Amino acid sequence: MIVSNRLCELAHELSALLSRHGCRIAFAESCTAGWLSALLSTIPGISQSLCGSAVVYRELTKHSWLDVSAHDLNDPAIGAVSPEVATQMAMGVLEHTPEADLSAAITGHLGPNAPAHQDGVAFIAVARRTPHECQVVQVRQVQLGTDCPDGISLRWHRQQFAVALVYEAVIQTIPSQFDTSSDDRPTS
Repeated sequence: MIVSNRLCELAHELSALLSRHGCRIAFAESCTAGWLSALLSTIPGISQSLCGSAVVYRELTKHSWLDVSAHDLNDPAIGAVSPEVATQMAMGVLEHTPEADLSAAITGHLGPNAPAHQDGVAFIAVARRTPHECQVVQVRQVQLGTDCPDGISLRWHRQQFAVALVYEAVIQTIPSQFDTSSDDRPTS
């Protein structure tokens, strides 16, 4: 499958920013199924910044690997596609990856069999480690597009869009959270 030029540009921008700030990142991926980490892994030298990715597509895996609350996953008012679960995924992968300074998580419904009110909905969370604690610094809901170029499946188009949105969220977070003059600089 072909990856858009914009997505490759974002991956390179994120890689450069992680390197410049001396940050290491871990991902928790549900609907992107490993694409966040896979695309970054094509960049030479990324091993200095990319710790890895937990692909937690199923609810029991989210619970077992990342300590996402089984109650929240089973609660119809919350469920797997929610800000609560995205937050727990970001915190879980950060807490389970001691060398990471930063984490990003995504959970969403890409269709085609999603409930109508959740079709194309995803939640992104970004967390960071300070010398004293791990904390979520950003949570957002996004609506993934319904229009896609000819010859590309809606699901694949939405995955690329989701990856771009996660990269953008992390790119926006790093300068404010990891200013090199700050005393809150992460310890690795």
